[in-house]
Amino acid sequence: MKFTRTLLASVAAGLMATSAFALTDADYKAGKDRISADYKAAKQKCDALKDNAKDICEKEAKGAENVAKAELDAQHKPSPKATRKVADARADAAYDVAKEKCDDLKGNEKDVCEKDAKAARVKAKEDAKVAEAQAKPADNAAEKGANVADAKKDANAEKNDAAYKAAKERCDAMSGDAKSKCVDDMKRMYGKS
Repeated sequence: MKFTRTLLASVAAGLMATSAFALTDADYKAGKDRISADYKAAKQKCDALKDNAKDICEKEAKGAENVAKAELDAQHKPSPKATRKVADARADAAYDVAKEKCDDLKGNEKDVCEKDAKAARVKAKEDAKVAEAQAKPADNAAEKGANVADAKKDANAEKNDAAYKAAKERCDAMSGDAKSKCVDDMKRMYGKS
């Protein structure tokens, strides 16, 4: 909970900081060129690797490029929506890399890895939605409070569902009574019927 508040505060602070230092069009174009060059260099390093290590490297390079583009866009035209796009790009990049790393695993271990990666992505994206709601101006405090409360409620439901699916996947490695008990425990823990 403390980490989530800290994350939300840092996203909101980042939004305020970027709005004060918007990029010029020339700086924006130079930034796009730099990002493109950085991506090409990172991807070229991946060529020396083989198999899944190469795939992971390529996902890392593409993710870094997408995050850098989102950050550049947020600096060029700051807004709560642009800040959220940065958080979404980071979540997607981390997810793509984590999911690719799961390819080295097999069976239920791979399934659990993929569900954990998805749960982490859902959490990051939902936290970004809440931060966006907190950063958006509203006509009055009551309206803003209601918007933030709705965003938090929706985010908690999505995060809970993703965490439940990941936890339930762990139960699939078991059999018989142990599996049934595990599933029942997960349902109770995550408020599922």
